[in-house]
Amino acid sequence: MKNSIKVWTLFSAFLLLITAVGCKKANPTLYPLPTLTGVTDLNNRSVTLNAVSYGDWIILKGTNLSTTYKVDFNSVLAADSLFYADDTSVTVKIPSVLPDPARNPITVTTKYGSATLNFMILQPPPVINSFDPMAGPTGQTVTITGNYFGGVTGVNFGSIPATILSSTNEQIQVSVPAGVTWSYITVTTLSGSVTSSMAYGFSYVVYDDAAATGWSNTSFSATTLLNNTTPVRRGTASIKTTCTSTFGALRVSKASPAVSLAGMRALKCAIFVPAASVSKKVKISINGQSATGITITFAKEGWNDYQIPLTNLGNPTTLSSITFQEFSGLRQEFFVDDLGFF
Repeated sequence: MKNSIKVWTLFSAFLLLITAVGCKKANPTLYPLPTLTGVTDLNNRSVTLNAVSYGDWIILKGTNLSTTYKVDFNSVLAADSLFYADDTSVTVKIPSVLPDPARNPITVTTKYGSATLNFMILQPPPVINSFDPMAGPTGQTVTITGNYFGGVTGVNFGSIPATILSSTNEQIQVSVPAGVTWSYITVTTLSGSVTSSMAYGFSYVVYDDAAATGWSNTSFSATTLLNNTTPVRRGTASIKTTCTSTFGALRVSKASPAVSLAGMRALKCAIFVPAASVSKKVKISINGQSATGITITFAKEGWNDYQIPLTNLGNPTTLSSITFQEFSGLRQEFFVDDLGFF
């Protein structure tokens, strides 16, 4: 009997303990849920922000935040070492990549619950690294490579909008619209716009699978093939030049009359660099004016695209020849394609 009384006493005490704990958990004054009320940056903590960017440091304002152990940005967790919490704020660094270009809700989790704030966290403005090909007809598919293309809202060739065929965060494919001869390419997202540093297309073509009418090979100290079939930057042919002595040159010349360069801005070309020519030099000049030419150093193996302002080539007003002269004192071999002006 005594043992039964003991067991019942212990069981009653256990029930009372569970009841007490349950009451405490249900009591919001003892275990309050977190709230989120706004976002500021670290510089002006009194101004509530409407939007921030990937990778920013921010302060989440609210209540009951001191036991925060997790901060979630649309399913991407902030690193443990990149947030600090007190009762009314959480200082945290936003991850550098998030799932959505703009709509990335923030959720904080404490020992006693969680709170979510729907907030605009914008990806950085778009970045264009390159596009390919560098020229082509209406309807040509152009692949633009870069970053932060999520939520792209438009791609323009100059002022002419292009049809977007596909897009990811790092690549966009578009169809070249009608009316484009040459233009810069602009990509627009919710975060802003960026314009390519290289131009697409030409105003005047010197070589595009074949030399333009009136142009011929006048190379010196070199063997030059105008219908080389591999490698090619675009199309079916390129110019192959093998220097037979040091300082040999690829030169193409125009029969009279010379071409007017009025209104044109730059020379454009693609040069394929074999492994043996990496870090070697070639001097490009117009109309035989070597003193006003520009020397380029081949930075990498493969196709390299160049856009050289005419101001760097002596500001010629007419065009009668273009020279690519080996300038490392070696017998180099290189290939040229898509040569022209815009």
